Amino acid sequence: MSADPLHRSGTPQRSTTSPPPGGSGASVIEVRRSSRRRRTVSAYREGDRTVVLIPARMSEAEEQRWVTVMLDKLAAQESKRVLGDAELAERAERLSVQYFDGRARPTSVRWVTNQNTRWGSCTPSEGSIRLSHRLQGMPEYVVDYVLVHELAHLLVPGHGPRFWRLLEAYPRTERARGYLEGVVAADRLPHLPTARGE
Repeated sequence: MSADPLHRSGTPQRSTTSPPPGGSGASVIEVRRSSRRRRTVSAYREGDRTVVLIPARMSEAEEQRWVTVMLDKLAAQESKRVLGDAELAERAERLSVQYFDGRARPTSVRWVTNQNTRWGSCTPSEGSIRLSHRLQGMPEYVVDYVLVHELAHLLVPGHGPRFWRLLEAYPRTERARGYLEGVVAADRLPHLPTARGE
């Protein structure tokens, strides 16, 4: 599943690039077909691009199926990886450059364990951003949304129209908000007793 340096350096027989199917984490998917590749399929991230390597003989239907499978596998892998505070700060810096032309400059970005009723918080006067540890393990686009939300507060402290206009720059705002609302709703459901032995 990770980068395959032997096949990656070879010349693919055919390469196609397309937008992602409904909701993958990358902005572009590039499928590289190789006559040297017989059975294996692999995928890796290359910046904002997801590269899927497949055998040249695969049909279009098989290609579509494998792209979906590999995107799901990459997303599952990424959701298990927990970012450290340093990586979180680097990610916030990249998001600020990408969505706010680098104008939002936090002095610190870190995980905290004392936020159980909100996903993140920001103190604009100090430039500090704190994210709830409950976000760890959630999809990257959700963590990115919370970071973008808190970065926007460095520019606009309240939740007025100007603030929400800033958030429109992040293309997965609605999806991330829906995900978080689903998590909150699931937490409110009554917990059913488990069967004996579970």
